[in-house]
Amino acid sequence: MGDAVFVRFQAASPNARGHFPGVFALLNGLARAGRLSEEEHRFWRAANDWYDACLTDPSTVDPTVYDRELHPAAASWFKSAAGEFVEGVSGCLRILAAHDVPCERLESSAPGRVIYEDDHQIVVVPWTPTS
Repeated sequence: MGDAVFVRFQAASPNARGHFPGVFALLNGLARAGRLSEEEHRFWRAANDWYDACLTDPSTVDPTVYDRELHPAAASWFKSAAGEFVEGVSGCLRILAAHDVPCERLESSAPGRVIYEDDHQIVVVPWTPTS
């Protein structure tokens, strides 16, 4: 992975707001739309439950982290040292691929201005020319 210390999985193209939803938002969208098979739905539910139990939701620590007015492009990244969380995404990626939802892996040593950090992840506001 070279100098990259952060990893993010996100849509390959922007949504209507110009943002790149993360892997969990993409998978949640498929589930809400009723597009998952029974097996995929069970996997999605189990994966969500596992991440909810094992990974802090940044908005429970700081409710402003994902505030669309304060931080409209806030995005979470795994720390590359949080291997089990990064590796756990592989099943999610398989489901997205099966539904032709392109998702890309990004790696960076400086993905943006950090507005939240814990042992496993950061939330950043991407760098802009004025950052």
